[in-house]
Amino acid sequence: MESLYVILGKPFGLVMRALLSMGITNYALLIVIVTLIARLIMIPSSIGQQKGMAKTQRMQAKIRKIQEKYAGDQRKIQEETQALYQREGYNPMNAGCAPLLVQFIVLFGLIGVIWYPLTNFLNIQENYREILIEAAKFLKYQAPLKQERFFELVVIEHIADIQANKAAIIASGIKLDTIPEAVFNNIAKVDFTAFGIPLGIVPKEVKFGEQYSIVWAIPVISTITTLGSSLYSTIKQKKSGGAAGQAAASMGCMTVGMAAMSLYFVVSYPAGIGVYWIVSGLLGLASTVIIGQLYSPKKVLARVMVDETIERRSRENNIKLVHNKEDK
Repeated sequence: MESLYVILGKPFGLVMRALLSMGITNYALLIVIVTLIARLIMIPSSIGQQKGMAKTQRMQAKIRKIQEKYAGDQRKIQEETQALYQREGYNPMNAGCAPLLVQFIVLFGLIGVIWYPLTNFLNIQENYREILIEAAKFLKYQAPLKQERFFELVVIEHIADIQANKAAIIASGIKLDTIPEAVFNNIAKVDFTAFGIPLGIVPKEVKFGEQYSIVWAIPVISTITTLGSSLYSTIKQKKSGGAAGQAAASMGCMTVGMAAMSLYFVVSYPAGIGVYWIVSGLLGLASTVIIGQLYSPKKVLARVMVDETIERRSRENNIKLVHNKEDK
């Protein structure tokens, strides 16, 4: 799993480095921009998902007719349903899978950048990265949740202290002097805070009343945005009626479950993850609203029916041409 985060984080890190070279040095702002770009990339798959839902709704209507016509004959129903799928070029196993796959790739990629900023974002050589982590450990810094993978966050957050104690670190045997000054400068120019909150802080490690306890606002906002987005999608599906509406009626527990998972995830991981989760939730809600207006179920279903008619007539014309050639 760790290697997956590193691999998928590379392209997103490349984009963040390009933005950094343009003078955007705030890490939170970089996360916002890259998340926005990722959401824009996902728009085609979201539209495809909307069309797929309409296609599924259309197919459900046809399947009900088959079930009514051959009521009691399960074998015939299965045969006719499979024949319908074949004629329509429809695979129920693929409905909605592609957009979901894209979302997971984007999620893992962005998490890979946030968890491993030295590797994926700043593209620091592995040997330099290991030396910097050793230096952070020498200064008695601990990674969030005491997890080794989060030490890159610690290095960025405390790079000034590492530089200030350079002589003592080198005297301990750590080869900090082998790292070019340009590497330190590249790390130091990144503002690793959001509204004064270090993005390496984990909310559950901060008690109320302590410094940076405002970090608890991040999981609260994240939960609200996740819950709001899920509720909106559920309400829209209910209004659409049919199979989608019936499915939405049983999604209440899932909606609450997603919000609870978001809360746990953001509370338990560095604040940078929470920033991504909030931005992603807000952009996801905006995307759902806009796409829902431009590609409403009724409009998409009407278009699907038109496309089916055109495709059916095209097949009929091709059959007629073949028959005409055979008659001649």
